[in-house]
Amino acid sequence: MVSCFNEDAVWCSSSANQSCISERENVAAPSIQNAVICHYKITLSNQKQLLVILTWSRCRNHMGGQGQGQGQGLNIGFADDPSAATSKFRKKKGSKYFEYDDSKIQVLWDLSAATYESGPEPIDRFYLLLMVGSELGLMLGDMAQEMATKKTRTGTQMAKFCLVSRREHYSLAGNGNGNGNALYSTKAQFCDTGIAHEILIHCVAAAVAVAGTGNKGGLKQQQQQPVLSVSIDKRTVTQVKRLDWNFRGNQTIFVDGLLVDLMWDVHDWLFNLLSGSAVFMFRTRSSRIFDNRLWLQENHKMMMMPQTHKEDHHRVDFSLLIYASKNPWPV
Repeated sequence: MVSCFNEDAVWCSSSANQSCISERENVAAPSIQNAVICHYKITLSNQKQLLVILTWSRCRNHMGGQGQGQGQGLNIGFADDPSAATSKFRKKKGSKYFEYDDSKIQVLWDLSAATYESGPEPIDRFYLLLMVGSELGLMLGDMAQEMATKKTRTGTQMAKFCLVSRREHYSLAGNGNGNGNALYSTKAQFCDTGIAHEILIHCVAAAVAVAGTGNKGGLKQQQQQPVLSVSIDKRTVTQVKRLDWNFRGNQTIFVDGLLVDLMWDVHDWLFNLLSGSAVFMFRTRSSRIFDNRLWLQENHKMMMMPQTHKEDHHRVDFSLLIYASKNPWPV
């Protein structure tokens, strides 16, 4: 994996650069993943497209339970129609019918035996099927293939679907450590043929060597400065020093042979001590048209663009957005 500069790059890590950061860093506050929001584009056999929003989140009650502890919640909506009502799923297992855009939608799911890691998104022992009319539009979970065979008619047509964006929301555990340090860890697959990569984002006040002034002459001194470090599969791809000056920026990296734009905005995190937030975004780049328009509102336009306007796009752009807040997630 290679890091490279573009015209807006602030810092690119190398072995020489890393020696400027002291190993004596403040401990980062643990983070909690509160919600995962996935956008899936479904293309039916008649070329009609739907953009489905699937939200996994922490909620006050367990699905189907009566307790008041933290549990997992599931919500399904459609992104191309803001007025379309989303559907909440409060039971751990069942089926649900509703209509959307002149299509009959059926959702079948079973989370009763699902296992989770630290976040609200199940990792195995579950399935979720979404039927659009007579076509199977979405199939998720390690049990999905087996259940699709049992729950659907023989010869049911499978629509094409792909994950086009993923948004993860984090907050600091408790009240954090009070010094603005934070650590975020996730995984992402940037293309269908690639593997899942481990992503680590580290925001910390570190001792940085700076040139001395006045009576100190040219001797280097240690100063505490905010530093942003991003690594993929335990290899540093971006390191931003003097983050209080470089609180917004972007860097181009290569992942699985793809150009990926990494962007960050930590202004509110640094300067709003009580309720600050930070945003990090990874987006694959498949066309020159959108090279300089990199935020999520542009992604949505690209998702729903008619096929006749996508001749130069050989793959669907994928974006991962990480939203980090100092405040606990509202439940």
